[in-house]
Amino acid sequence: MHKRWEISEPLSEEQLDLRNYIAEEIKCPLLIANLLIRKGLTDIKEIRSFFNPRLDDVYNPFIFKDMDKAADRIIQSINKKELITIYGDYDVDGTTSTALLYLGLKKVDAIVDFYIPHRMIDGYGLSLSGIDQLKENGTKLIISVDCGINAIQEVEEINQQDIDIIITDHHNPKDILPNAFAVINPKLPDSDYPFKDLAGVGVAYKVLMAVYQKLGVDTQEFVDKYMDLVALGTIADIVVLADENRIFASIGLERLLKKQNIGLNALINIAGLSHKELNSADIVFGIAPRINAAGRMGSALRAVELMVANDEEKSLELAQIIERENSLRQQIDQRTYEEACEIIEKKYKNIQEAYCIVVSSDNWHPGVIGIVASKLVEKYYRPTIMITFKEGMGSGSGRSIAGFDLFEALSSVDEYLENFGGHKYAAGLSVMMEYVDIVEIRLNEYAREHLTIEDLIPPLSIDSVLELYEINNHLLEWLNKFAPYGPGNIRPVFYTREVMIVGFPYNVGKNHLKLKVMKDGCTLDLIGFNLGDFLPFLKKGATIDIAYSLEFNTWQGRTSIQGKLKDIYFGQD
Repeated sequence: MHKRWEISEPLSEEQLDLRNYIAEEIKCPLLIANLLIRKGLTDIKEIRSFFNPRLDDVYNPFIFKDMDKAADRIIQSINKKELITIYGDYDVDGTTSTALLYLGLKKVDAIVDFYIPHRMIDGYGLSLSGIDQLKENGTKLIISVDCGINAIQEVEEINQQDIDIIITDHHNPKDILPNAFAVINPKLPDSDYPFKDLAGVGVAYKVLMAVYQKLGVDTQEFVDKYMDLVALGTIADIVVLADENRIFASIGLERLLKKQNIGLNALINIAGLSHKELNSADIVFGIAPRINAAGRMGSALRAVELMVANDEEKSLELAQIIERENSLRQQIDQRTYEEACEIIEKKYKNIQEAYCIVVSSDNWHPGVIGIVASKLVEKYYRPTIMITFKEGMGSGSGRSIAGFDLFEALSSVDEYLENFGGHKYAAGLSVMMEYVDIVEIRLNEYAREHLTIEDLIPPLSIDSVLELYEINNHLLEWLNKFAPYGPGNIRPVFYTREVMIVGFPYNVGKNHLKLKVMKDGCTLDLIGFNLGDFLPFLKKGATIDIAYSLEFNTWQGRTSIQGKLKDIYFGQD
């Protein structure tokens, strides 16, 4: 599928002068100064902070309205030796949040336990069955992480059990909030917290910092030991890597390289990533899927146990179990994806007429439908919801496209849903089988009102034209200073017109395109992931326009510059 190239407008005369000033001040290439201006970074002090993230620049946790109250209640439990239970979600954000608070509170002598709901038994978030178990265990304080903001009924049940609950979450709240002892969420309508896009683990980190500050604990050791968990959860949850999230991700990745967490180190080794400098892509595509597999295919308790383990033998055993579960998850993913594509091709005779895709089955594993929905969005570029049924009740997972708020779309059909929650681009839902058709009709009506035909062509934001002779190691070293890359800080994309294909392009792996191009006597090796369908249209000596990003590629001990191909437009032969 060709993309819609959105090429940035040239800089104005005033901006060109500013670009020259920035380049001179920080001694960077003009292209780097250009990219900084496009990111809105024009102040030299801000630029230096961007390139050198520091924990000193994070916000005071007590800006959260309920933080003072929450920290005091946690300290009360610590002093009274009450059992505190961390109640987390089963994804990477939830399990890292759980591990973080568990380890951090144990450090200050709290009596603390953790509970992760089973996806198949308890479902998402706080569950009544889980609450009963915590009551039996003698829990006096529950701290939810990465869940709970819309658990009205469950919180009422907790209150009736004479248990206090502090909700820490980052999901969008609905109109009515649960009656919790305290609620810490940057997305609350009356929140004064200056950064709204923290991951759940970022909110948990803020809670722990507040407790430490009140106890007078030196946080430096905490930073050294646990920031890897904050980075892992933040990057894996695909939140905007700006502001505090950039700080957490950057510093946490440095901590991850020190391999201080025995469990994570075992998982990194088994994933084959132990000999490279980890980046955000390694988290998203290498480590996060494995941790998620524990919650998708079995119990996410294993993931938390891995992260809090202090025994190498036990860590290796857990990592091996998780690796096997991930392999099984991959097989089920592929089978489910193929079945879903077959349903879509039969159901939507003309996919152009569908503005939102809803597919369902009795046979799909609920643990993989979110991943497969993402793949379907990549293939068809439509907001997509996959639903799997059990005893007449559908469990659904949805993914969206740029510019379409899936949470708001589901809000428009709230009357037909048992419950739902999530973000702008990812959401979960429960719906009775008999309402699925009407939900699909209404969602398509909503999508038609909020999307244009152009919106259904995947956009490709392009930062700048770049000639091949401008590409060198010095430029790549400066581009690497923009890392970690992710939402809100996407790796820059460039385009070059009229390059000539050198040699014969070919496909590698499942459907990845490899080719070499030349212009002005300079060559560039390119790889296009999932772009193998272009191969029949490419031939030696042909002229094409390319859009690509740049990165260092190390293979068999040799490091070279490689272009990561994003799209091709065909010129004249």
